[in-house]
Amino acid sequence: MNYGQIACLDVYYYGDYAKACGIVFRIEPSERIISRYCKIIESVEEYIPGQFYRRELPCLLEVYDGIGEGIDLIIIDGFVLLGGGKRGLGAHLFEALDRRIPVIGVAKTFFRGCTDYVKIYRGHSNRPLYISCIGTDLTNSAELIRNLGGDNRIPDILKMVDRLTREDIKS
Repeated sequence: MNYGQIACLDVYYYGDYAKACGIVFRIEPSERIISRYCKIIESVEEYIPGQFYRRELPCLLEVYDGIGEGIDLIIIDGFVLLGGGKRGLGAHLFEALDRRIPVIGVAKTFFRGCTDYVKIYRGHSNRPLYISCIGTDLTNSAELIRNLGGDNRIPDILKMVDRLTREDIKS
């Protein structure tokens, strides 16, 4: 299946500000990075339990806007759907982008009550990743994440974008 250009997005918080980053890549004919983009978000919302998306969504939208057009699929760290009809960060992102771009969520820990996900195992890890999505097929999404580059539990591209968000920004 050809996914075109994929954006992997992540945010790291530094007290009252954040660094949001995105890596745009293609997986066909082989996995290759096309571009990287980071943005400092000077003022972020307070974290409210059960409403994490209110804090993270504006940051993801800022980095998405910086990347520009041409994205066919987005991968985020976290759940897309939370179960019981509740939307997670990925579903809120999908709605904010007018339902034009499918979103795949890759969560490292289980969210109690979640039902719309697939567990996958990568590398030699006995700990699963929880894959959820909106706007695309769940089985294909799980297969995509399972086959991303890297020999460990977390795909290399997700590790790269996480590292980008944590690189020193105030030196």
